[in-house]
Amino acid sequence: MLHVEGVGKRFGSDERAVVALEDVSLSVADGEFAALVGPSGCGKTTLLNLIAGLEDVDEGRIVVDGETPSAEDRLTRFGYMPQQDLLFPWRTVLENVSLGLEVQGVPNREARSRAAELFPQFGLGGFEDRRPHELSGGMRQRASFLRTYLLGRPFLLLDEPFGALDAITRGQLQAWLAETWNRIGGSALLVTHDPHEAVALSDRIFVMSPRPGRIVNVLEVDLPRPRTARAAETEAAHRLIDALRHETEGAEASS
Repeated sequence: MLHVEGVGKRFGSDERAVVALEDVSLSVADGEFAALVGPSGCGKTTLLNLIAGLEDVDEGRIVVDGETPSAEDRLTRFGYMPQQDLLFPWRTVLENVSLGLEVQGVPNREARSRAAELFPQFGLGGFEDRRPHELSGGMRQRASFLRTYLLGRPFLLLDEPFGALDAITRGQLQAWLAETWNRIGGSALLVTHDPHEAVALSDRIFVMSPRPGRIVNVLEVDLPRPRTARAAETEAAHRLIDALRHETEGAEASS
């Protein structure tokens, strides 16, 4: 479904230009959940922005379903969940979740009806008329994920969606996302700094080098699906987590 082929990205054009990405290549198959890990500043979010069409590549190309869409066209191919939930404080939770559908031209009543049907599945039942400040951090992230999911895009880009949460809430949401993914399926590319999260959720993990970011290793996560909350507590999972920590700590040390 997605092929990133020899992609490079730099910011600036003079001698002070920053090369963020260099010759990045990866593939994510239909129905696969992949993760992207690496040291801070290696270009993980930049790569997601390029894939999503928020920026254009300087070198290489991004292929989606056998086509090479422009950055503008890629904006309609992916659902993007950023690090912050970006819920509008003046809208109710239901109005926030249905916003993407409204922007797509779905009538307000229909958009909110479609969103409300999924609130119980996403652990938000009974909170439709609340404001974002009345939700916990975990509930806000679930609302943000539901808003992204409702766009109906077959491929989701998730940029550290749980990174700002405390360890207990983050663990709860990792388990929730693993179980939710069993139901909704699709394809995803997750940016995370958490080896446990990468192993718990992913089928493959791409490890990036320090800037300029490149893919330096790929780890296969051979854990059974449908994935459960305890999948990352097995001996096989711990071996993968240790291997990933070794990879990322090595990358940090060389930066």
